[in-house]
Amino acid sequence: MYLFFKIGRFLSLRLRLKTCYKLAVFFADVYYFFARNERKNMEENLRIVLDISDQHLIKKHIKNTFRNFAKYLVDFFRFSMLSRQYILNYVKVEGKEILDKALAEGRGVIAVSAHIGNWELGAAILASFGYPIHAIALEHEDKRVNDFFLEQRSFADVRIISMGSELRKCFNILKGNMILAIAGDRDFSNHGITATFFGRPTILPRGPAVFNMKTNAPIIPTFLIREKDDTFKFCFEEPIKARLTGDKRKDIKETVESYVSVIEKYVRAYPDQWYVFRKVWNNSA
Repeated sequence: MYLFFKIGRFLSLRLRLKTCYKLAVFFADVYYFFARNERKNMEENLRIVLDISDQHLIKKHIKNTFRNFAKYLVDFFRFSMLSRQYILNYVKVEGKEILDKALAEGRGVIAVSAHIGNWELGAAILASFGYPIHAIALEHEDKRVNDFFLEQRSFADVRIISMGSELRKCFNILKGNMILAIAGDRDFSNHGITATFFGRPTILPRGPAVFNMKTNAPIIPTFLIREKDDTFKFCFEEPIKARLTGDKRKDIKETVESYVSVIEKYVRAYPDQWYVFRKVWNNSA
């Protein structure tokens, strides 16, 4: 995997963007043919997400997901080339005033996204705008791969908080009126909460809700979505804050389901940009 990433970055930095995308689509189609387990998992997920049984349509979405994910990797490999001109040419921003208004409150912002579109590029764009941003990320088992990802993110000035003891830093980040970015559609901590996602229970991360309840920093659902012409739409949704009733578990669950409902809206609208290759509903409680 490490060698693949190194070769991918080498090519992405030396070829035109459109050429890189064409190569990415080619290799995605080859991988799609062999990725039997991933295809099966994605099919089960999409049947729930879209509530359809049209096998042809589901397969079309899955194939497009592989292609879009390959393009996502190209964008990630090119972080050292990210420029203000690229952002002006390729990114349309919607609702940034929501983010600015929330930061004006002085409590920081919890930017909740999902594994959809290009969340990595979204964080990089915010950093390029001058917003101090930290993102919680899962460490890769292969140290070389993990170091590679850290290096790519450093090109974009996105600072990473690893799961575990470093999570305590998150409170200082919000206290310093900075942005804390978290993906809210998959739990990797083993400390998640059972909540409703697309009408079914599954384990979801509780972190955004807990940080919100303890710091009063607003949660802003944030998504960078790829358009058909390979430009992007950067969307900021209205802030979410916990309603405190005194029942801590109930309050966390309701807050999680509040921002998850926004994630659901985007996943339904862009099912071929939701990069979840494992079963989502096999860990329900």
